[in-house]
Amino acid sequence: MASVATPSDLTITPRDQRFGRGSKTDRWWLGGDPVGTALYNALSATFPKGEAFFVESVRAYREGADPKLAADIRAFTTQEVMHSREHVAFNKRAVDAGYDLTELVRVVDERLAIIRARHPIVNLAATMALEHFTAMLAHQLLADPAHLRDADPETAALWRWHAVEEIEHKGVAYDTWLHATRGMTRFKRWSIKARVMLLVTEHFLVDRAKGALELLRQDGITGPKAWWRLFWFSFVRPGMMRKVMGAWLSFFLPRFHPWNHDDRALIQAEEAKPAYA
Repeated sequence: MASVATPSDLTITPRDQRFGRGSKTDRWWLGGDPVGTALYNALSATFPKGEAFFVESVRAYREGADPKLAADIRAFTTQEVMHSREHVAFNKRAVDAGYDLTELVRVVDERLAIIRARHPIVNLAATMALEHFTAMLAHQLLADPAHLRDADPETAALWRWHAVEEIEHKGVAYDTWLHATRGMTRFKRWSIKARVMLLVTEHFLVDRAKGALELLRQDGITGPKAWWRLFWFSFVRPGMMRKVMGAWLSFFLPRFHPWNHDDRALIQAEEAKPAYA
């Protein structure tokens, strides 16, 4: 059993907000930086279909869940549906700014087709691992203003809103996994989740890098220069991937649970800002 569970007083609250409607988003919306813009755009391209997969994977194991987990799954589903809706709109603005996302979406379709061919428990394990990724990234987005500094205000608001809800529901897929695998030995459960996380990490890093490089190519930035600038942004400054390494490693600890680190203070700080008043 995990040493920490999802807080009993946690409420998962879908926040029905819309961003950027009727407005044009600059091509390099992240402070004029094509590299940072490419990385966020590449990530956003995965969300509409990826988050639909998350919902599908979690809901497959809702039967028999206790009332608290069942309620959390319903709220998780609502949040993810709204995230998909807003990233569909965001991705359209990226296309309107001149980017072709066709290849990035094709890769998502290809990955999802492969994983859907596996047993549903593997789908749930992949969702659990990817939800840990999104929670790590969300934590960093809210904890360090440097990540969205100088970004287009409406777009920055979208990513912060998404980050708030990713933190809030970060335990749902994991709790569903614990429910679905309650008949497994602790070692078997750990073995599956560890192997799936390693595979998910490889695909996540490779696919997002290739997606960002494709968008940079569309901006005329190619070759070693593109690779170096992408590495620098990801691992040096602002260094999102470097900063999440500790949280990534914690996933492999025998008594890991997403709420071993209670970072709800980030949600409270974000919602205390004037934009939420």
